[in-house]
Amino acid sequence: MAMTNFEFKEYLKNELKKEVGMYVPVNTSRLQRLFYLETACTNLHPNPDDEFSFPEVGPSDRILSDYQRSYLDSMSKGFRPAIEPLVVIRTHPSGFMLINGHHRWGAAMMAGVKKVPIKVVNMMLEEEIKDILKHSTHEKRVTLDLDEVVFRSNSDVLIEKKPALALGSQASRRMRLGIPALFRFLKKNGYDIWVFSANYYSIDDIRKFFRKYTVHVDGIITATAKKEVYNTEAAKNMKELITNKYKETVHIANDSLLITHGKGEEFKDFELDPDDEGWAREIITILSSKG
Repeated sequence: MAMTNFEFKEYLKNELKKEVGMYVPVNTSRLQRLFYLETACTNLHPNPDDEFSFPEVGPSDRILSDYQRSYLDSMSKGFRPAIEPLVVIRTHPSGFMLINGHHRWGAAMMAGVKKVPIKVVNMMLEEEIKDILKHSTHEKRVTLDLDEVVFRSNSDVLIEKKPALALGSQASRRMRLGIPALFRFLKKNGYDIWVFSANYYSIDDIRKFFRKYTVHVDGIITATAKKEVYNTEAAKNMKELITNKYKETVHIANDSLLITHGKGEEFKDFELDPDDEGWAREIITILSSKG
């Protein structure tokens, strides 16, 4: 059933109220994800931690209108609207929570589209992060941005040799030269390795990517692009847990290495040459010499 803009916003408001204490994100097996290719619009739940759901921000009327117009135009010609798959995570007790694609979902609801294509991903949940922190025996960690520091394309010069049996997206995404040796040094010297990304990657895909290069990471935190002002209480609590766990944090960027102690009052900053083939070796030298 099609909706007006006002009716959709009322529906959104009611859905967010219903979600409180009811829908819990759960991870999905690879086999299950093969069967979840589309779902009814009414089977999707808005993400309360997304700006789309914040009363002070909310949906963009312009974006909703643009998508709705496109969908209605296709439907008037007898075609099914071409909708890019909405990225979702499965929820308990039913349905899916939107991770990326809220405006496409809203426009589909307003246009009267019954089913939309979805891509189900697994993301690292709060319970998993707590479990990592609980069982880790290390007091040091390293953080890196996947897109800025780790990932490279086939056209880049300073990349690791392509791993065997790399297919699809795994074949087009390469690893920066020296990362495997650097990660093995870090693990040998008592560091937990945490990687971050503002994109909505599946943790299964990221783990598989690192396994191809025979390296291990401890934490994989994706979709970290939200503005500080919109951080939820849960996100703040998680940040506090991580800060309290590690006495030392090393943040590695392309052109710098920052070492902080405790909550960051004390720090040391080192410059790196991002175009040097010895980039990883320089990091190992710095960390080895600090004692």
